[in-house]
Amino acid sequence: MRTAELFEPLVKRLPPETAHRAAILGLKLAPPFPAKRPDPRLAVAALGLSFPNPLGLAAGFDKNAEVPGAMLRLGFGFVEVGTLTPRPQPGNPRPRLFRLREDGAVINRFGFNNEGYDRARARLQRRPEGLVGVNVGANKDAADRIADYALGVKTFAPVADYLAINVSSPNTPGLRDLQRRDALDALVARVVEASEATAPRRPLLVKIAPDLDERELDDILAIALTRRVDGLIVSNTTVSRPPTLRSRHRGETGGLSGRPLFAPSTRLLAQACLKLGGAITLIGCGGIEDAETALVKIEAGADLVQLYTSLALKGVGVVAEVLDGLARTVEARGVASVAALTGTRAHEWAQS
Repeated sequence: MRTAELFEPLVKRLPPETAHRAAILGLKLAPPFPAKRPDPRLAVAALGLSFPNPLGLAAGFDKNAEVPGAMLRLGFGFVEVGTLTPRPQPGNPRPRLFRLREDGAVINRFGFNNEGYDRARARLQRRPEGLVGVNVGANKDAADRIADYALGVKTFAPVADYLAINVSSPNTPGLRDLQRRDALDALVARVVEASEATAPRRPLLVKIAPDLDERELDDILAIALTRRVDGLIVSNTTVSRPPTLRSRHRGETGGLSGRPLFAPSTRLLAQACLKLGGAITLIGCGGIEDAETALVKIEAGADLVQLYTSLALKGVGVVAEVLDGLARTVEARGVASVAALTGTRAHEWAQS
């Protein structure tokens, strides 16, 4: 049994945000033993990088880049830290994290609580073995939010394998307005310019919301192609509340993640896949809780996938569960690699 698994029963009894902090502390004090050697059939080439497997840890768990090495040792093919802002900020008042266990979901309204760029960069200078992305955002009170993103690119290019621009969190007032065509074009132009001025130049991705209509998606894709963005993360949390939610916390404000996010985020992913035709990398995120849901994301068009909520609700065993299941699928389908399955059901999911 992994060290992290020994503490999970205790951690799950704690209030959600206390449990999250306890998990980070536990991983710092007792890093897990390395996962078994990755199955070479799960390796993926994307973003000009070689991923040992397609499963990544989404931003939000390791906000301050405290334990990327420990998470990689659990078996993740890559880890995304953040969201980070130039200056430290406390985020929104507590409580701001709610478990919806009956729904396999979580609602958060953190508001980019983090320790700022400088402390995270200092930690990442002691690079772990493996691929680490950095997710950057803007301070809530920033006079020029676009400048905050450009600064993030310049700050973390020397210590990150890729950079993700978070313009889709619902918990910073007005942030999602940056997804509108003119605002997004101005933002992407600035961050691409900053990226091309760095050495080395790192792949640049934009993380988008699931709550987009077709015109809004088309605008984002057009900008991504015109400005030569390297990839999209589809998607962030949703502000919608399906009528099927049963938890007493279902009415809390914030971003909903987990199982209820799976279908809408996968539909958006498939639509992006068909419209882009493989022109840029797609990372599927939202509602992955086992090998089956990870496989569906890949079949819908994801080159890579990410999870977080299921890690919080199910524990670290979900990582091995997903990877073992994907390896069995590759074997059963008789394909050379998991990459051969990307987009094979995109038409079906785009119309779901």
